[in-house]
Amino acid sequence: MSEKKIPFTIKHWSQDDQPREKLLYKGQAALSDAELLAILIGSGNRTESAVGLCKRILASVDNNLSALGKLSIKQLMTFNGIGEAKAISIKAAMELGRRRRGEDIIDRSKITSSNSVFELMQPVLGELPHEEFWILYLNNSNAVIRKEQLSKGGITGTLVDVRLTLKMALEVGATALILIHNHPSGTLKPSTADKQITQKLKTAALSLDIKVLDHVIITEHRYFSFADEAIL
Repeated sequence: MSEKKIPFTIKHWSQDDQPREKLLYKGQAALSDAELLAILIGSGNRTESAVGLCKRILASVDNNLSALGKLSIKQLMTFNGIGEAKAISIKAAMELGRRRRGEDIIDRSKITSSNSVFELMQPVLGELPHEEFWILYLNNSNAVIRKEQLSKGGITGTLVDVRLTLKMALEVGATALILIHNHPSGTLKPSTADKQITQKLKTAALSLDIKVLDHVIITEHRYFSFADEAIL
C-alpha cells in the first residue's frame, strides 16, 4: 500500500520557516517576496512548499513584481498548486499594491513637472494593454483636485469628449488641466491625432479661462511631455 502524500501546508513547517509567524514576530519587512506571496496562497503542492512554489513563480518573471502583476489568471494556473482561487488572490494583491501606490502619490500630489505627472499616473496607465485617456484637474496651486478617466479604447486609439472634459472642470472648479494617455505599443512619439486633440482641448479650455498645461504620453518606463518639448 503506497504512502499517502500530504501537501506541504504552512502548519507542517518548522516555526522558523513559517511566513505568517515570521511576519507576526519580525514584521513584514523581514519577509522575502516569495514568503509574502506564500502567505497569500497558504499551501504549495505535493512536492514543494508554498514558499518553494512562490520562488518558482517569481523566478519565471525574473523576480520582477511588476511582471508578476501582468500574469493572467490562466497563466498563474499553469503552475502546479495554483488553482483559480489562489490565482485570484495573487491578482487581487497585485492590484491593491498598484492602487496603493497611486493613492500614496495623489495624497501629496502637487504637480511641479512632467515627471510628477508620470509618477502619479504610471501606476494607473503604464502597464495597460489598451489605451486610456485621463485628465488631471488642478487648482490655482497646481494641486490635483481630481483625476478622471475620460475614455477607454482599443490598442490603436481612444475617443475624447471635449464637452465632458470641460463640464467636469467647471464642476470641480479647476483652473488648469493636464492631459494624459498611454501608448501600449511603447512608442513615445505623439501621433497626429494626439496633437489634434491637444490643440482642440487647449482652444476650447481657453474660452473658459482654463489652461491646458501639458499633455503627457506614458509607457511602462518612460514618458513624453508636450510642454517639455515645446509643442503645446
